[in-house]
Formats: sequence, structure tokens, C-alpha cells
Amino acid sequence: MSLRIACDLDGTVADIGAALRREAMQLFGEGVLIGMSAESGQDDTTSSWVAASEANHVSKPPVTRRLTQREQDRLWRHVRECDNFWEALPEIEPGAVARFSAAAARARWEVVFLTQRPSTAGDTVQLQSQRWLRAHGFELPSVCVVSGSRGRVAASLSLDAVIDDRPDNCLDVSVDSKAMPLLLWRDRPGRLPPGISRLQLRVVSTMAEAIDLLSGLQTNSSAPRGLLSRLRQALHAS
Repeated sequence: MSLRIACDLDGTVADIGAALRREAMQLFGEGVLIGMSAESGQDDTTSSWVAASEANHVSKPPVTRRLTQREQDRLWRHVRECDNFWEALPEIEPGAVARFSAAAARARWEVVFLTQRPSTAGDTVQLQSQRWLRAHGFELPSVCVVSGSRGRVAASLSLDAVIDDRPDNCLDVSVDSKAMPLLLWRDRPGRLPPGISRLQLRVVSTMAEAIDLLSGLQTNSSAPRGLLSRLRQALHAS
């Protein structure tokens, strides 16, 4: 049985943090931090998404100040006016998308990419995302633009595994589906949210590590329940 795998885009393979910093510097100058502070009490999905992308980014420029909420709103209005903005993002790990495509072809994985990207000028989010993936080496990519719980999406698509850089999305997958979440965490292990170790998930530090982990799994087309059991055992093996 082939594994059914979902992979997030922004913060996982596409460098949204670098792209937003680039646009923010054009608008507000150098040294700005895009995400809201933990003390601000913000519970906005977009703000937490950007903050998570920045927290997971390996190299960060010196920070002089955080953007205010009004400046963040202006930044996102600017992004939505950019023509085909989602095609201009760099890849976080150069070559990772192509390697993921090659691994999927060898192991006959069924792969779908998930994203909550807002619309911009130009083509649809789905089409921009598909072209970005093709440009980085993943032929004929399937892209699903979603909202709400990633866990419910995983359940509806009968997924075996979900790769995502956000702990809250991995929590949704763990609670609302039978899929195994792989949390791609590029920051220091000590900055993982409390309670992560108690969840049914595996933490990886790179996309390459996630691909290697999934590539090492054995599949059995005659026993799908055994497949899921082996998947969980393999992901929790020390």
C-alpha cells in the first residue's frame, strides 16, 4: 500500500519568512520583525502563521523593532497587490522539493500539498503554488488550498502522514485524524511548545530528515491497518 502524504508549503518548503521580510524592508526599512510578540495577546491566524515562520527560520537579520498591527495589515495589503507573489518565494532547503518528488516517485507515494495562502493579484493561489512546485522539481503537483483544521483535512483524505512546521497544525492532525504528524522544527529544541513530547508526532529538523524517515518505512498493500501501525511505530522509534 502506498503512503498518502500531505506536505505544508510555507515554512516547510517555501520560505515565506524571507519573502515577507523582503517586502517589509521595502515598506518600513531594515531590522523589522514581522511576527507579533507573545505578550501582545494576538490570536489572529495570519499573525501566528507569520510568527511561526520566523521562529522556524534558520538565519535572521538583526532586529530593531516589531511591526505594529497596523503595519502588518499594510504589509498584507501590499502582498495581496503583488502580482503572483507566491511564485517568488525562495526554497528553504535548496533541492528539497526535487528530492521529495524523486522519493515519492520511487516509493509510489500519493502526495498533496496543503496551504492557507491568501489570494494575491495574478493567478489563483493554487495555480501559483503548482507552478512554484514545478519550478523546484515536483512534476504535476497536487495543491489543496484549505482553511480550518488540518486534522479534518487529513481525516477526509485518509492520509497516513502530514509534514508541517506549525505545532498547532500538528496538534490538529494528531487529535482529528489517524495520520501521523511530522513537525518540521528548525529552531532550537528548547523552544518547542510545552506538551509536544506527549503528542503522537515525530519532530524533525529538516525536510531532508522527513524524507529519509518516510523513505525508510515498509509498506504492505494487503494490510493497510498494519501499515498505519508500522508507520506509528517507526516514527516513535528511538
